[in-house]
This record gives sequence, structure tokens and C-alpha cells, in this order.
Amino acid sequence: MKKHAIAGLCLALAVPGTLMAQSYPARPITLVVPAPAGGPTDIIGRQVANVLSAQTGQNVIVENRGGAGNTLGTDFVARSKPDGYTFVVGSPSSHAIAPSIYPKLPYDPVKDFTPVALLVTAPLALTIHPSIPASNLKEFVALAKARPGQLNFGSGGSGTTSHLTGEYFNLAAGTRIVHVPYKGSGPATTDLMSGQIQMMFIGVHSSIPLIQAGKLRALGVSSGKRSELIPQLPTLNEAGLRGFQVSTWYGVLGPAGVPRNIVVTVNEALNKGMKEPALRQRLAAQGFEIVAGTPEQFSTELAKEIETWGRVVKQSGAKVD
Repeated sequence: MKKHAIAGLCLALAVPGTLMAQSYPARPITLVVPAPAGGPTDIIGRQVANVLSAQTGQNVIVENRGGAGNTLGTDFVARSKPDGYTFVVGSPSSHAIAPSIYPKLPYDPVKDFTPVALLVTAPLALTIHPSIPASNLKEFVALAKARPGQLNFGSGGSGTTSHLTGEYFNLAAGTRIVHVPYKGSGPATTDLMSGQIQMMFIGVHSSIPLIQAGKLRALGVSSGKRSELIPQLPTLNEAGLRGFQVSTWYGVLGPAGVPRNIVVTVNEALNKGMKEPALRQRLAAQGFEIVAGTPEQFSTELAKEIETWGRVVKQSGAKVD
């Protein structure tokens, strides 16, 4: 009799948890995009919201909270209730670079978050102004070494991926090209086209029309393999910068403590939705490669990224201007 009573009690205690797992999500989910509307983080965020909504049958609200190199919106999520109804679109800027470059970062990129899924990666193109007398990477590096401190590279802002990729390039190539931060990649690209700055790492998709129009010259892509959008352009590693490999990435994270069953539910929904051929094709046309995977794989990749960018920040002395 006692055994039956204990078994009944255990079953009763298990039921609420089971019902919670089955009923999630019971209300709209908020997906914070820690960047202004229109940029790559926003593009990915809205695609993710559509996927998650379609897979769960629940509304997913995109909330743009830009500022401070994507750290303001990210901090908001770190302080949110870990109930599975608030997530953030993470990137190198917010989770791999920020810990080293911001002396008083209000959150810990590992302890304060629950990785859910790494979704996409995208290469950057090394572009220069057409007036620069260099037709390939070797010639450009030789020119930059001959003119230390005289050439400038632009970025979408201090602490962004384009900034630290430029610093990484300086370290790898042995050059001293001066960083000029802008309030967004748009103004920086405009100044690159006008010759105010001489170099910039730009998303491949954004750079192709400018390259084709002769407004910019591309010397290589930053990733480990060539971009399908512009396959004739070599990787920087192929072009002579041995070991150089950088890709920007985007993933979904929640605040620390999100229940495991919810993490699994959201991860499976994202993995399934991101594999849809139409979405894969649409993102590929914008320069994104879908990777997806488990929360554990994302956690492992995040640790590697934090180590890599921490080393670049330390060796380059990069600071937030």
C-alpha cells in the first residue's frame, strides 16, 4: 500500500512538469536584436523570429535594442527572467569581442547566458579603394608595410567584428593600418568609396554590387573557404595570409537558467525551420551559410571565439574609442 502511495505521489509531482513542457510556449516570445533595424543582425533576427513562430505556432516579437557594440540589448536579456520567453541574437560583437574590449562589461558572456543554437556564419571581404596601387593581397601588404601609419581602415564602430578583423589583419600581415571607427558600416563604406579611408572588411553580400560597379576592389574573403557568391575571389589564407580565418556568426541565447526542456524545444524548432530549402536559399543569396547544431556545440564554439578575439584584443591593444 505504501509503495502505491509513493508511486502515486511521484506521478502527481511529475505531471505539472510534463504539462509545462507540452504547453510551451503558451504566450508570445520576445527575440531581442541588439542592433538597429536593417543590418545583418536584424536580418537574421527577423528570419529566426519567422522560423520560431512557424515551428511553435506562437507569435515571436522582434525587439531592436541597439547600442554600445550590441551590448545594451544583450545585457537586457542577461537580466531577463529565464522562463524561455526572452532570447537574444548573439554575435562576435556581443559575446566574443565585448568581454575583452569593454573594461566594465555588465554581463558575463558565458555565465549569464544559456546557448540555444548557433545558426549561421558569413564571411567578410577585404576591400580597398580602387585608387590604391595594389591588385592583390601581396601587393597591398607590401604597400601598407612601406607606409606604416599612413593608411586607414574603417569599421562599423569600435568593438565590432569589422574593427577587430582589421586589427587581426594587422597582426597577421605585420602592417600598421590605422583604425577609424564609424557609427555603422554604411557611413564607413561611403567614406571607403570616396577614398577617405583605404580599406575595410565588409560583408560579402554587401560588397558584391560595389565590387562589380568598380567602386571597390576586393582582395580576398576572410573565411576558411571561398564564398559561393563570389567564388573567383580567393580566401586570404590562399592569397598568402597563412592561417587567417574569420567569419562573423549569429546564434540564439537565453538568460542563464532557462530550463533544459525549453532549450531543447527551441533548438529543435530552429534546426528544423532553418533547414527549409527556401530559407536556406534566401539566406545563401545574402551571404549566410546555415550551420545550426546542438546547444553544446554552440557553447564549445563560443568558448573558442572568446579565446580567439581575446588574444587579438590583447595583442593589438584595441580599445573602445
